Amino acid sequence: MWSLRSGERGPSGSRRVLAVQTLAGQFLALQLVVLLLVLTVASAVSVRQSAADFRDTRGVLLLRGAERLAGTEPVRVGLGERPIEPETLTAYAEAERRNLGATAVLFTSPGGAVLAGSGAGAARGEVDLGPSTARDLRAWTGDLTVEGERSVVAHVPVVSNDGDLLAIVVIAEKYPSLMQRARAVLPDLGTFLGLGLALGVAGSWLLSRLIRRRTRGLEPAEIAALADQREALLHSIREGVVAVSPDGTVTVLSDSARELLGLPDGSEGRTLDQLEIEPAVRAALAGGSSARDQVVVVDGRVVVLNRSPVHHGGRRVGTVTTLRDRTELMAMQSELSARRSVTDTLRAQTHEFQNQLHTISGLVQLGEYDEVQAFVGTLARRRAAISDTVTRLVDDPAVAALLVAKVSLAAERGVELRLAEQTALPRLDPDLSADVGTVLGNLVDNAVDATVASGGPTVDVHLRDDDGIVVVQVADTGAGVAPDAVSEVFRRGWTTKPGDASGRGVGLALVQVVCERRGGSVSVHNETGAVFTARLPRSRRDG
Repeated sequence: MWSLRSGERGPSGSRRVLAVQTLAGQFLALQLVVLLLVLTVASAVSVRQSAADFRDTRGVLLLRGAERLAGTEPVRVGLGERPIEPETLTAYAEAERRNLGATAVLFTSPGGAVLAGSGAGAARGEVDLGPSTARDLRAWTGDLTVEGERSVVAHVPVVSNDGDLLAIVVIAEKYPSLMQRARAVLPDLGTFLGLGLALGVAGSWLLSRLIRRRTRGLEPAEIAALADQREALLHSIREGVVAVSPDGTVTVLSDSARELLGLPDGSEGRTLDQLEIEPAVRAALAGGSSARDQVVVVDGRVVVLNRSPVHHGGRRVGTVTTLRDRTELMAMQSELSARRSVTDTLRAQTHEFQNQLHTISGLVQLGEYDEVQAFVGTLARRRAAISDTVTRLVDDPAVAALLVAKVSLAAERGVELRLAEQTALPRLDPDLSADVGTVLGNLVDNAVDATVASGGPTVDVHLRDDDGIVVVQVADTGAGVAPDAVSEVFRRGWTTKPGDASGRGVGLALVQVVCERRGGSVSVHNETGAVFTARLPRSRRDG
């Protein structure tokens, strides 16, 4: 299970020139070590148990043999004679020793003196009977030392017809040596070892396949390198990265994402429902489909997110969302949008004035001075009427000036911009006035574009202060917004303009961001055309 992979590069790009152990090899080695330890312990227990089994099994056989000798009539007669004839007793002892395979078969006096016998200790004059109960006319088995070796011994009393103790039959068998007992269990141990090795190899192979499938074939060192790289990336990239599992658990959260979303440390491993984030942000992170340049507002900051689902093995394993702080960029776009609106308005007025000057110049050359006076008076009255109407209904000078300019811009494109008589807008603080101007300018520009594209005649504007909320409503006479596009119309990049239109897909997204930053909203519905309604609270939301 060891392999040399010189010339192979790991995830970090470093060339590995040393032998590395595969994960499967590590598991196999660990299993073999554990198996050997188990077998060693089992062998020790088996050897120890074999001694107890030997004592129990052989003790019963030796006791039965001693009882047979003690009950044999010639033996009882021979032991009852005086003097004793040892030849006959020895013959019986030798026969029983061979029959049992014992170490010694002896006939002793109650005091332990050897009367006759065969085997170890027969030539000695006396043996140690130990704690034997044979003197009390009861059979006994136990462990004693015979000729310096530990043996299992059986004692049976030989009793006369009168009930007197004539002698004691002693049969002993020494315990087998450690090697003998080990050899006795070796066949079973070999079988268990072979079976254990086979199961260990098979289990290791199956486990290695499972692990390689789960780890996509990466070894521990490669996984560790990837983990180090992941931590380095998450701590270094400026864009926020959030990975969410299918059950809504946050599995990856970079430092930038934690800062953008205002989340505490330890947010990883918790579900989105357990985190204190705004509902719109939670819905954006929990979505299962792809999302591009979706704009959300988090604590007054404009955050653009891109969400991509991740699939593995044909099933969705989660989503990865990147977050970018575009607050400054959106502010710059708002300013650029306002400047572009002013530029377009000045261009339209310049074009209108040039046409009027050409008309006056022609009348002068023709000598129609009365017509010149009438034409100039008409222009002055028209301009004064527009200004008077706007300033009568709109007290804020910046918004009023924007409306006057937008009237000229719309007129140049053949569209009449009308201000509703119900309009009533007081003077606003500079910050709110700038936001209202941004919203109004973008909504009017989009309304004029939609009206021109469909050949409509008018764009209607209605401004009012509704209990501390400035309402900006712009209605066009265009084709309206398709029902399936209502949820997409405010998405950054969404547009119905031709592919070469500049700044496409930004205006309505900017309107939504400006409204949400103040804690307001923007919506759209269809009447004779599209009607956009923006609500901007006078007090900016804290954040």
